[in-house]
Amino acid sequence: MHSYIPPDRFFPYLTWTDIQAMPDKENVVIIQPVGAIEQHGPHLPIIVDSAIAVSVLGKALAKLDSSVPAYALPPLYYGKSNEHWHFPGTITLSAQTLLTVLVEMAESIYRSGFRKLVLMNAHGGQPQVMEIAARDIHQKYEDFLVFPLFTWRVPHIGKELLSPKELELGIHAGDAETSLLLSILPEQVKMERAVAEYPHGLPEDSLLSMEGKLPFAWVTRDLTQSGVLGDATVATKEKGDRLLESVSDGWVQAIQDVYKFRQPQAYKSQ
Repeated sequence: MHSYIPPDRFFPYLTWTDIQAMPDKENVVIIQPVGAIEQHGPHLPIIVDSAIAVSVLGKALAKLDSSVPAYALPPLYYGKSNEHWHFPGTITLSAQTLLTVLVEMAESIYRSGFRKLVLMNAHGGQPQVMEIAARDIHQKYEDFLVFPLFTWRVPHIGKELLSPKELELGIHAGDAETSLLLSILPEQVKMERAVAEYPHGLPEDSLLSMEGKLPFAWVTRDLTQSGVLGDATVATKEKGDRLLESVSDGWVQAIQDVYKFRQPQAYKSQ
């Protein structure tokens, strides 16, 4: 049941008495991987985001020093994927449903005595939901420290492996995600179906962009016919292996930083 997660780091394998007796629960890091079940072009399975979250987290927890207490919750496989819902197989929750699930999960973790929760999101369509959940939870429980973190935003070597065009526009089912899946789920990748397709019709000579400081709203079929935004044809397992090592190294540092983190409390110094 633990999949890529080391069994001694898998929260559901604990008993309630294990949790009750756990020392220093205020600093134990609880990590909720959040993915999606959504189309990723004709060559990748719809589990991509969830698989990346769990595999990266599992590798990071295997590398993490045993002195740092950290546990993974079971992944939330469904996310807010309505931008992809025109493509068969996509399963989506509304933003409100996902927000409610995150908040109620967090309140359960809080009742068990934990005070540090990471929302490890791997789907680009829902960082805003993670951020709203984290702020609302901390506002309600001021001693609960919640971290809405995106899987890909830790330091990693992507710039060394991906083209500038891919780094800018390859946001879905392109080189990076396909390479990672060749590393973690190679039998589920159909490279003979891989395509290169970049967004169609983006504004030129404009402050507005697909994903930037001044974005416009879009759904996936506005930008791509295949469901791919990027070049999947150049993906390789070797790049995927290197990405997995690098991103998981970044997550080791992120978990360590969460463990050491102390919430600023300027109001108490007055």
